[in-house]
Amino acid sequence: MKSIHRHIVAVVVIVVQLSLNASHAHPPAVEMADAAKNFEASLTPEQRTKVTFDFRSDERVNWHFVPQARKGLPLAEMSAAEKHLALVLLNSALSHRGYFKAVTIMSLEQILFDLENKSPRRNPELYYVSIFGKPGGDVWGFRVEGHHLSLNFTVRGDVVLATTPSFFGTNPAEVRTGPRAGLRVLAAEEDLGRQLMSSLDAKQRSIAIITNVAPKEVVSGDSRKASRLQPLGLCASEMTVPQREKLKAVILEFIGRNRSKLSEADWEKIEKAGWEKIFFVWAGGIEPGQGQYYRVQGATFLMEYDNTQNDANHVHAVWRDIENDFGDDLLKQHYEQVPHAK
Repeated sequence: MKSIHRHIVAVVVIVVQLSLNASHAHPPAVEMADAAKNFEASLTPEQRTKVTFDFRSDERVNWHFVPQARKGLPLAEMSAAEKHLALVLLNSALSHRGYFKAVTIMSLEQILFDLENKSPRRNPELYYVSIFGKPGGDVWGFRVEGHHLSLNFTVRGDVVLATTPSFFGTNPAEVRTGPRAGLRVLAAEEDLGRQLMSSLDAKQRSIAIITNVAPKEVVSGDSRKASRLQPLGLCASEMTVPQREKLKAVILEFIGRNRSKLSEADWEKIEKAGWEKIFFVWAGGIEPGQGQYYRVQGATFLMEYDNTQNDANHVHAVWRDIENDFGDDLLKQHYEQVPHAK
């Protein structure tokens, strides 16, 4: 396992350096397709059988974030070169910050391996790559998924149709012992949410806080279709300008997982739907170390943060598109306009 950890760290350093040098020079859909093609080309026929699925396969929407076996090809069954190309594919869709979070989440499995008497299910290389359809074709997509990580991307031609569901989680949320003590991979998601909550006055809190006990899990779970949750909570229109800036910071942290051109498009969609349709909910305690939950949702999106397990040191943070998870809405429009694409 130590060699696995060293390999993950080495790959992170190399790929981050490459990404910094390239600085995402080409359109996202083009880079994603090129990266997927290069990755597929490096594989043996047996490996490609595990990686590739028909775009209409039910497996494309069979997402989850628990530590169990999945379909797809795990990093554990790849050569060093293949692992590099798999992570280049992941990097093609994410921002530098998002990529750092993703691969660091993978590395936390080493800590759980050590804490749980070397349980074989805790392995930084049990992260699976799946490709749906033909990269660069009419419609295709890919998923990188394992414990506490599920990243799903859907592409049509030169357009990225969807970047959700997008799930990041950490256990431990804060590493408290060993050489990595102090590491908080999802620190911003926690701190920004708390800063917004702490800025609310008594009247605003009475609307935003729905219960003093946080739920044990994100409410939307791993549902294949996202939907609006009730109660809605405090509307952004009832916030002061500084509070709305704090709310915006929370939203940008979630969508900022993806490379800038993708996150800019996501922000434009959210803003176009209107601030008067964005709501904030809080549950549980406010102080660090207390179980807490918050969500931000608008007409088109849902973001949830939950930290209750492991004595409030275990974070789940999910971003869903209420209309267009897995590109469903835009694909429906595409098929209606282009019947032959069905």
